[in-house]
Parts: sequence; structure tokens; C-alpha cells
Amino acid sequence: MNTQTAQPQVGITPNIFGISYGLAGLATCWRYAAMMGVAPALVADVLFIVTAIVWLVLIVGYVSQVPRRPGGWRAELAHPALAPFVSLIPIVGMLLATGLMPHALTAGRWLFAVFAAATTILAGWITGQWIVEDLDLDRLHSGYVLPAVAGGLIASIGAARAGWTAIAHAFMGLGVISWLLIGSVIMARLLFRPRLPAPLLPTLAIEIAPPALGGIAYLAITHDKVDAVALVFGGFTVLAAIVQLRLIPVYRRLTFSPGFWSFAFPYAAVAIFALHWINYGRPLGYTVWAWCVLIAITAFIAALVAETTVALAHRRFLPRLQ
Repeated sequence: MNTQTAQPQVGITPNIFGISYGLAGLATCWRYAAMMGVAPALVADVLFIVTAIVWLVLIVGYVSQVPRRPGGWRAELAHPALAPFVSLIPIVGMLLATGLMPHALTAGRWLFAVFAAATTILAGWITGQWIVEDLDLDRLHSGYVLPAVAGGLIASIGAARAGWTAIAHAFMGLGVISWLLIGSVIMARLLFRPRLPAPLLPTLAIEIAPPALGGIAYLAITHDKVDAVALVFGGFTVLAAIVQLRLIPVYRRLTFSPGFWSFAFPYAAVAIFALHWINYGRPLGYTVWAWCVLIAITAFIAALVAETTVALAHRRFLPRLQ
């Protein structure tokens, strides 16, 4: 008879989809730089392919594991810390579909429509779950903006790129209003309750994403028209960026974990928004400024990839599940 105690198994948790989310953000950044004419489009295409491979590998592993976990999918979508990250699966799908549109518009539109619908349904389901469950305010974190806020604003950008302006406006409303409602609750928790536990502190980086994504969505809908609304999004993004600078000492005390991928897409979104402003203002040496932004975000995400590779090699990246 086998008397050995079962050992915890490593597994893929929803926040690990932050890897494909961050890579998709980097690919989108290079795609916009190519649209500006300052970078080769091939780099963006390669990054989108790499993102798709990583995303599919994670989906296969994750979908095969969840049914074997206690509570299955119901427990996964009700988890107080990790459930919001499940929405990254269709959100990355939308980003990949948008990346496909320049090469195959019809296929890209169809895929985008499928993933946008899935994102909306999942956002509604998870939000409803929060309403019917007794949530602990102290376990609330910035990742709660992912399903409806990030999902809605990224859907708005994709719809605008697909040429569906009315739908883009609708998703813009979904994202912005959800940001005002959910974001205010999160900010109240961050200001007036105890500090987040260390594993959740990297999610603070997500706070910079909504204003940047809102600005990108607005510019996508208006075909890069800069007016008072665009300036409002720009101003708030600057404030959010300064907040991130203040948080650097907090981040520096943390040990690397899958949660660090929470930094990748939000900072990539800011980089994309910055490229929009560089393209609009065309300052002296704007090409150099654009390359500085590209190099900075690429180096940052490359550092995350390197740290992840080392952690995987030492078998200390994937969490152990009971």
C-alpha cells in the first residue's frame, strides 16, 4: 500500500495570463510605432505570433487543470483574488484579433467579435458574482478593474480599428462608467484600509491602465483627434504615472512572482499612449523620442521574461496548488 503523502502540484492560475497580456501590449506598441513609420512592422508581427503561442499554451494547461480542482469552474470564477484575471483569456483574444486585422480584416473582425462578446459576458457574470457574494473589502485589489474596465476599453479600441464606430462608443461607455464605479471603490479601499498583502501589491500597477486605455480608445474612435477629452485622459495618465514613481520603493521590496506581470500591460498601454502624443506633437527629433519609448518598454518586458525564465528553470514560478 502506498503510504506516501500526496505532494502539492504546480498549476496555472489565472494571473499567469498576465504574461500573454503583457506580450500583447508590447506587440500593440510596436504595431503603433510601425503605423507611425518609425519601426518595422515585422517586429510587431513576430511579437503577436509569440503572444498567440504563449496564450494558447496557457489556455490548454489552464482549461485542462481547472476541472480537477476543488469546486471546478464555479470556484475559479468566485475566487476573491484570482477571479478577475480569468477575463484576461478573452481580452488577450481581442488584442490578438486586432493585431490580425491589418493582414486579414474579415478574419480579424470575426475573431474580435467572438472575444468581445465573451469578454462582455464574463465581465457581467463576474460582476454579478461580486454582488451575490459577501466580499471582503480588504481583499479587493486593482485587478478588479480587468473584466469590465480593461475589457470594455480594449473592446472599444478593437471595434474602432474594425470600423465599427457605434459599437466602439458603446464599449467606451462600458469601460469608462465601470472605471468610475469600480475604480472609486478600489481607491477607497487602497486609501482607507490596511495595505495590500505582498503578493497583491504588484496589482497597484494596474491603476495606470484605465486612463491610458481610455485615451487610446478615444483617439481610435476619433481618428487621433486631440481635443479637450483627449487632454483629460492625458492629464490623468500623467498623474497615475507619478503615483507609480512614488510606489517604486514599495515594489523594490517585493520578491519576483507571477504577479509581477501585472506591470507589463499597464506600462505598455502608457507607452502606446505616449507614442500617440509624440505622433501628434511631432517635436524636434520625434523619431528619437518614439524609439526611446519603444526601447524602454521592450527592455522592461524583456527583463520580466528573463526573470520568469530563471524562475521557471528553478521551479519557483508556478504556484503550488493543494
